[in-house]
Amino acid sequence: MRILAIDTALEACSAAVIDTEHGKVAAESLPMERGHAEALMPLLARVMRNADMPYSALDRIGVTTGPGSFTGLRVGISAARGIALAAGKPAFGLTTLAAFAAPHIAADESAGVTVAIDARHQHVYLQVFGPGGRSIIAPRIAAVEDAVRMARTHVAINLVGTGAAMLAAAWPPREKPPVIVDERRAPDIVWVGRLTVAANESASPPKPLYLRAPDAQPQAAARLPRR
Repeated sequence: MRILAIDTALEACSAAVIDTEHGKVAAESLPMERGHAEALMPLLARVMRNADMPYSALDRIGVTTGPGSFTGLRVGISAARGIALAAGKPAFGLTTLAAFAAPHIAADESAGVTVAIDARHQHVYLQVFGPGGRSIIAPRIAAVEDAVRMARTHVAINLVGTGAAMLAAAWPPREKPPVIVDERRAPDIVWVGRLTVAANESASPPKPLYLRAPDAQPQAAARLPRR
């Protein structure tokens, strides 16, 4: 199977082509907080060129759907859906939470993993995984204190993600501290590709997983009355 994986959800612009039949990977990841829209298409062109593969040869396209930056999510999802439509291939959405957790679950299926992504204002996007990768706490936004309580209740104290240090700092001082196993600022794009390989055939086209309303809201006072 030949997969194109795309991630622009957080603090990187990343793409990878994975050829599972021949064991080949072409990948590139650029750290960035802004500018994904300008960086993505040239990056995709380089990755496809390095893979020596046309878009028509792909079997699947995978893209991170969030939670993450509102603008970044739209950039990646729009590109994935456009490429899928033009190439006549299926597109699949993978959450950033699952992408962060996947390598750690694969390394030790018996361990629980709490994924926390900084959502600002002392909140995190959270998901708690139990042994075998089973989702114990579904994706949600939570205050740091509530996130700590959920992680402690379900004994998933291996912390992963951009909000891992926030949870560790709020951990009760009398308890055994959690282990921060991964603080990278974006998921490993190769694991986004591996999740795409394993995605259910019946999955719907990718759409953003926001988990909260945008910070910028229209001003009601400036709204014109409808006629």
